[in-house]
Amino acid sequence: MSGNGNAAATTLARIQTDSVVATLKALYPGLQFEIIAMSTTGDKILDTALSKIGEKSLFTKELEHALEKNEVDLVVHSLKDLPTVLPPGFTIGAICKRENPHDAVVFHPKFVGKTLETLPEKSVVGTSSLRRAAQLQRKFRHLEFRSIRGNLNTRLRKLDEQQEFSAIILATAGLQRMGWHNRVGQGALGVEVRAKDQDILDLVGVLHDPETLLRCIAERAFLRHLEGGCSVPVAVHTAMKDGQLYLTGGVWSLDGSDSIQETMQATIHVPAQHEDGPEDDPQLVGITARNIPRGPQLAAQ
Repeated sequence: MSGNGNAAATTLARIQTDSVVATLKALYPGLQFEIIAMSTTGDKILDTALSKIGEKSLFTKELEHALEKNEVDLVVHSLKDLPTVLPPGFTIGAICKRENPHDAVVFHPKFVGKTLETLPEKSVVGTSSLRRAAQLQRKFRHLEFRSIRGNLNTRLRKLDEQQEFSAIILATAGLQRMGWHNRVGQGALGVEVRAKDQDILDLVGVLHDPETLLRCIAERAFLRHLEGGCSVPVAVHTAMKDGQLYLTGGVWSLDGSDSIQETMQATIHVPAQHEDGPEDDPQLVGITARNIPRGPQLAAQ
């Protein structure tokens, strides 16, 4: 048996896929894996803000097409890029351990030593996310926030070479994966597979990290309920402590002037990975985890 893994044609996407494939090779030394790079619509449209494109599958459609045609057996995504409702026939067969979900501010060299609070009036900060822009606009009224698109190298080059941006907001996980920071960890990676392909589901199922899985179920259920996506400034944060799952969710107006935030909690047993789980997707957020019991999954939702 061999497995074909799919990655978007960027350095970061390749690094993410390499990390998953390296884990699978260690677990299944007798299998061969080939990585195939592809570009997505989201990678190609760089002159328009994500919120204005209006499509929720910008970073997944082409990859799922290859999956459907059996050109590849699994696709590695940043979980934030996966819609909460997947097309028929697809499921998330594994969610890898999440270690750092935070954002980072990268300043233009002339503003070294500054913070967002101390940047000059009307300084422009770049971000590709409405969520980031709305939250930051609410706190830093003296700044302007504009869309900046492209992969990490492209956005950093725009910061250095153009005079438009004083700083840009990036995902810490992406910077760390690229080796531009002391490696602490990364955000959650999701492995998308064909929902009826039992062999591949069994293959990738061992990658599930139980705590990350349950937290991501809760987050995706929250976003699905609000129909959140790239065009809605919705944010969610989860934490597990002493058998309790805490979820804080928030929604912001586009200009950041108004918001609502609430925190809720549920008692959840984090299971060992070998415990028997459901055969379907009981929480209906596109995740199949047959080695995690149904009860904790439904409680997380």
